[in-house]
Amino acid sequence: MLLAEDQGMMRGALALLLDLETDLEVVAQVSSGDAIVAAALETRPDVALLDIEMPGGDGISATAELRRRLPSCRVLILTTFGRPGYLRRAMEAGASGFLVKDGPVESLANAVRRVLSGERVVDPDLAAAALAAGPDPLTDRERDVLREAADGSTVADIAKRLHLSESTVRNYLSAAITKTGTRNRIEAVGVAQSRGWL
Repeated sequence: MLLAEDQGMMRGALALLLDLETDLEVVAQVSSGDAIVAAALETRPDVALLDIEMPGGDGISATAELRRRLPSCRVLILTTFGRPGYLRRAMEAGASGFLVKDGPVESLANAVRRVLSGERVVDPDLAAAALAAGPDPLTDRERDVLREAADGSTVADIAKRLHLSESTVRNYLSAAITKTGTRNRIEAVGVAQSRGWL
């Protein structure tokens, strides 16, 4: 398997624990999202165990790219961030499983085996939360605008970076604020991030 985790100690500990399993072997380790696909294409793992938030790219985008370029590789997301929106996005990108990091290592090893056998493995509490939360109401463009607004950028800056008019940016921001039930774009960004929509 390929292991993608940006925290060195966590990555090393996971690799050591998984390598103790007689039927599992970690063939590659990477610390950034932009290294995942290249390492997978080089080592051809059966399973990629990916974190979501990493420098250089996220595990969800890498999942979609892996499914496109190396369809034989199954993806299991392992993250600290058990957000319903992340679960939904990961599964839509083609992940075979989604677990949070606070579980026992035996559960992780079993999840890897189950994913290899073709099953889908999802943390049950997170699955229930995702069902209760409902679908992400934001459009792709509203998410783009909120991502750009996250650092406090002005409407003019966002419009320039996304090649949109300022009035269009204001319309997307207004729609996102309404859909998130917030009072302003900063609150909208916060809600969208906390639910895993961004």
